[in-house]
Amino acid sequence: MKLSLVELGTVTPGTDKTQGIKDAVDAARQAEVLGYQRIWYAEHHDAGGFVCQSPEILIALAAAATTRIRVGSGAVLLNHYSPYKVVENFLQLEALAPGRIDLGIGRATTGPVADLALRRDRSSPPVDDFAEQVQEVLAHFDRRFPADHPFSRLDPTAGTPSRPEVWILGSSGNSARMAGELGLGYVFAGFINPGAAERALLRHRAFAKPASPAPGILSVSAVVADTDAEAQRLNWSRTALMTRLARTGHASHVPTVDEAEKELSRAERERPTVITDGRWPLQLAGSPATVRDQIEQMTKATGVHEVMVQDMIADPAARAHSRSLLAQALGVTPGPAAASS
Repeated sequence: MKLSLVELGTVTPGTDKTQGIKDAVDAARQAEVLGYQRIWYAEHHDAGGFVCQSPEILIALAAAATTRIRVGSGAVLLNHYSPYKVVENFLQLEALAPGRIDLGIGRATTGPVADLALRRDRSSPPVDDFAEQVQEVLAHFDRRFPADHPFSRLDPTAGTPSRPEVWILGSSGNSARMAGELGLGYVFAGFINPGAAERALLRHRAFAKPASPAPGILSVSAVVADTDAEAQRLNWSRTALMTRLARTGHASHVPTVDEAEKELSRAERERPTVITDGRWPLQLAGSPATVRDQIEQMTKATGVHEVMVQDMIADPAARAHSRSLLAQALGVTPGPAAASS
């Protein structure tokens, strides 16, 4: 089984975004040494607790600090941008680290105010044209616009012999068919909508081209510690963060375990972190053996051979330990030492 990481660039208590960027790049170095397949950086706006407003910048820093691991976006929110500009950015990243760049694309709202601020044209209502945007991205990469199309004269690929891998990310299953039919890899955000993960990933496989089936990835939130009890306790930080964001829309940092304990009700602290009565949890937490068992059940149900883990642990040392324990539990082969800064 392949293991990958989606890094949120969290700001930990008592630090700032400068340290958060350093931690996000260090995560790439650690993931490479542990044998992770890829590390992707998320995109969040109007979020003081994260440094991932521009995944392209973090990708460039991480690619320069590593030599083997694939580095990409999880995801660029394409609904806010010009496909041409996204293609240019990722071809430039591909030139920086040939054969190691992933362009993960998705769509999401960032809140009404941030959505408006990100738009260039604020006089017209937004349009959901994600499928057309994806097709335009692929047409730029493959230079397959019709001869009479105004974009046919553009060649953003000039001088870049290789192309990034393109992936579609989703949390509802609506884009699973499109990804399969286009021959693109598909990643489902099980930490957002765990109940739809199996259906979405199987749908992607069903519509994939038989001659060259595109891979699927299940993305989960997971915290691993030496014991089930300690992992569940560390997991309170993510629960408290989600509660803060739902209540106020803002969070200056990922809450510490002590802060979370004070903020959360007993019911919130005791939410299931393993599959219970057939229902997948929003967050996995447990010892290496416990989490390995849960992931094996999930990958068997979805038919995927790669899992991408998200974690929001306030303590950087505990976060690094969690990633190490998970790699060992899943039998991931360690890689060569990461490049020094």
